[in-house]
Amino acid sequence: MGCVKFLLAVRHCPSCGERGVVMRDDLTAGKTDPMLSPDQTIYVAGHRGLVGAAVVRLLQERGFHNIVVASHAELDLLNQSAVTRFFESTRPDVVVFAAGKVGGIHANQSYPAEFIYENLTMGTNAIHAAWRSGTKRLMYLGSTCIYPRMAPQPLQEESLLSSPLEPTNEAYAVAKIANVKLCQFYRRQYGVTFHSVMPTNLYGPGDNYHPEESHVLPALIRRFHEAKLAKQSQVTLWGTGTPLREFLHVDDLAAAILHLLGIENPPDLINVGTGEEISILELASLVAEIVGYSGKIVTDPSRPDGTPRKLADLSRVLATGWTPVFSLKAGLINTYKAFLHEQQHQIQRVSPGEHG
Repeated sequence: MGCVKFLLAVRHCPSCGERGVVMRDDLTAGKTDPMLSPDQTIYVAGHRGLVGAAVVRLLQERGFHNIVVASHAELDLLNQSAVTRFFESTRPDVVVFAAGKVGGIHANQSYPAEFIYENLTMGTNAIHAAWRSGTKRLMYLGSTCIYPRMAPQPLQEESLLSSPLEPTNEAYAVAKIANVKLCQFYRRQYGVTFHSVMPTNLYGPGDNYHPEESHVLPALIRRFHEAKLAKQSQVTLWGTGTPLREFLHVDDLAAAILHLLGIENPPDLINVGTGEEISILELASLVAEIVGYSGKIVTDPSRPDGTPRKLADLSRVLATGWTPVFSLKAGLINTYKAFLHEQQHQIQRVSPGEHG
């Protein structure tokens, strides 16, 4: 299997001085990863999803030419025998596991059985098969939503399993936590560098815009875009609009992933984010401004809010020398342009519960 070619190249305005509005070369030029080599075979699980696609793009731009990918039709990660055969035949040196069943509050509440079963099974199948096939380096992608609902803010990696989880995404979180611990225990027992990264809320080119099962930011982009076209007088948000969230552009995450894979002895678990937070209502207002929607924004307190606040402590990742480059506004401008491009060329992802 060869590497995937993507149509959408990320370009940003060179004349704006705002943090995060950068040329793509700023993310790729002069980067060296001592533990990574362009000759290594790197398997990216979930290459059609938001994170996996960004990782493949960046690997290509940095000259990696042995990138292994497989679509769901080619490899069902829920099938343990198929996963074992795949790893035995490809024997990747490095694995970036970005596959998963994902969705927002509505999807998590409606399909908890699928969320726990599919995420748990895909992860355990791949982690065990990677170890059996001789893979020495694996990065597992989780999320800061696996931390306890009322954990002290900003969220530190040590908070994991310290108190009860957020009920609205408990099934997803339990599956992710199990695989994070699986990586940790394989590393401890077998000496392999299997480690996990916990990104905050993600957005960017190639996001999933399913009307009911997308995450909050792509959902807002789609709703305000459609409201603008339909000349709707108002848009209603779920919940009170008061919860605080942190958002990370997926290209920043891809750069962090390659950076961390280049570290010889990374932490078992590390947060990746921006260190900046915004309320859902303020976020909606910013999205409406960028989209060009001028109607009224109202809230529906009868709907669930989810975790009241979720800000990641970035002490560990910043200590390694990585920093994000996208401001939220610059990232949203980039993402809305990508949204329009994907709609125009009919390549927009709108599938429910994708495995990435």
